[in-house]
Amino acid sequence: MTKSSNAMWGGRFSAGPDAIMEAINASIGFDKRMAAQDIAGSRAHAAMLAAQGIINPKDAEAIGEGLLTVLSEIEAGTFPFRTDLEDIHMNVEARLTEIIGEPAGRLHTARSRNDQVAVDFRLWVRDQCDAADGALAALMAALLGQAEAGADWVMPGFTHLQVAQPVTWGHHMMAYVEMFARDRARFADARARMNLSPLGSAALAGTSFPIDRDATAAALGFDGPMHNSLDAVADRDFALEFLATSSICAMHLSRIAEELVIWSSAQFRFVKMSDKWSTGSSIMPQKRNPDAAELIRAKIGRIFGANVALMTVMKGLPLTYSKDMQEDKEQVFDAADHLMLALAAMTGMVGDMTANRDSLRAAAATGFSTATDLADWLVRELGLPFREAHHVTGTLVAKAEAANFDLPDLSLEVMQSVHEGIRQDVYDVLGVENSVASRVSYGGTAPAQVRAQVARWKEVLS
Repeated sequence: MTKSSNAMWGGRFSAGPDAIMEAINASIGFDKRMAAQDIAGSRAHAAMLAAQGIINPKDAEAIGEGLLTVLSEIEAGTFPFRTDLEDIHMNVEARLTEIIGEPAGRLHTARSRNDQVAVDFRLWVRDQCDAADGALAALMAALLGQAEAGADWVMPGFTHLQVAQPVTWGHHMMAYVEMFARDRARFADARARMNLSPLGSAALAGTSFPIDRDATAAALGFDGPMHNSLDAVADRDFALEFLATSSICAMHLSRIAEELVIWSSAQFRFVKMSDKWSTGSSIMPQKRNPDAAELIRAKIGRIFGANVALMTVMKGLPLTYSKDMQEDKEQVFDAADHLMLALAAMTGMVGDMTANRDSLRAAAATGFSTATDLADWLVRELGLPFREAHHVTGTLVAKAEAANFDLPDLSLEVMQSVHEGIRQDVYDVLGVENSVASRVSYGGTAPAQVRAQVARWKEVLS
C-alpha cells in the first residue's frame, strides 16, 4: 500500500486495514470486566465434562487449578491482556495454555464462544441486579430515617409545582420509599427471568456430546438450563430488561434530585445540603451549589441512552448470533456503573441533608393550601353538594386573595357573607396542622399513618 493510499485510514491506523480490523473486532478492552464470570463458567464446564467422562479427570483438575491462577493474576493486575486475542474468552484460554499446556485445549469441548459469552453476560448482569437491590435498600433506609424524624413536620404538597394541600415531610419521603421499593421488585423480577443457563447450547444447535446442562446450571446458581439453544445464544432481552428497569429507577432518582435542587435554593430553603454533597462558586462566595444532585439528574441520560442503544442494536438481527451483539456490553456496563454511582450519591445526600422545619411550615400555610379542607367542611357540616361547596370556597379564596390574606385570616363575617351557614368552628380545619392530622385514610398524610408506614417498611428492610 502506498503512502497516499495509507492516508485514507487516518494517522492512528497507518499500518493499514489490518489495524482497523483488529480495532473494530476486539472487545477485550471492555469485556475483560467479565473475567470472574468467564472463569466461573469455564470451571463449571470443565468439572461437568469430567463427570460425564468426556475429558480426563486429571485434565479437568489441571484446568480448574489453572483457571484459578489466571483469576488471581487478573485480580492482582498482572494479567497480560492482548488485543490480538480479541476477547476475554480467548485471552483466558491462551494464558491457561501457557500455564498448564495441552489439557487447556480440552476446555472448549462441547461449547462455543456463543454460549460462553451468553452465560458470562447473564452472570454479570445477574450480579448487577443483586448490587442494585442492595443499593436501593440502603437508599430506602436513608429515606425512612428522614420520614421518621419528620413524620409530623408540615410542608406544602404540590401539583403543577403550585401549592396544593398541606402534607408532611415524612409523607413526602415515604413516597420515594414506595417508588424505590417497586424498583427493587423490578430488579428481582428481571433477575428471576434471566436465571436460566445458556451454557451447553454451543454455537446455536446444542452439541452431540453427552453433557449435563443441569449440572452446570446448578454449579453457577441458575435455576436450570434454557430450553432452546437458538434462543439461548441469540437474545439479549435479559440485558434489555436490566436497562429498562435501570431506566425507571434512574427516572425516580432524577425526580428526587430535581426536588433537592429546587428545595435547596434560596427561594425555597426547604433543605440544606451538607458540605459533602455541595460545592462553592469560583466567583460568588455566598453560593452553595447542589452539584451532586445536578450530576445525578444529568447522568440519568446515559442510562436512558444505553437502553435505546441496545434496543437499536438488537432490533434487526436474524437468529441466531451476529457480531453486532458484541456491542451489547459497553452500554450495559456504562449504565450499571452510573446507576450504582447515582444510588450511592443519593443515599449519601438524603442521609446528610437537613430539612428546615420552619420554612416547610411557613410554605405550607401559603397558597390557600387548606381550601380543600374548607370545601370538605362545607360538605360534611352543612350538607352542601361538593360542587356548591367548591364554588363557595372559590369565592372565599378570591376575597382572601383580593385582601392579600390567607383563608384563616378572613373574618367570620366575611365568610358568612358568602354562605350564612358557616360557623366559628370552621377555623378548626383551616390550620395546616389540623389539615394533615385529618387525612387519616390509609396511605394518607396524617402523622399516625406516616409512622405506621415507616414501621412497616423498617420491618420489611430488616
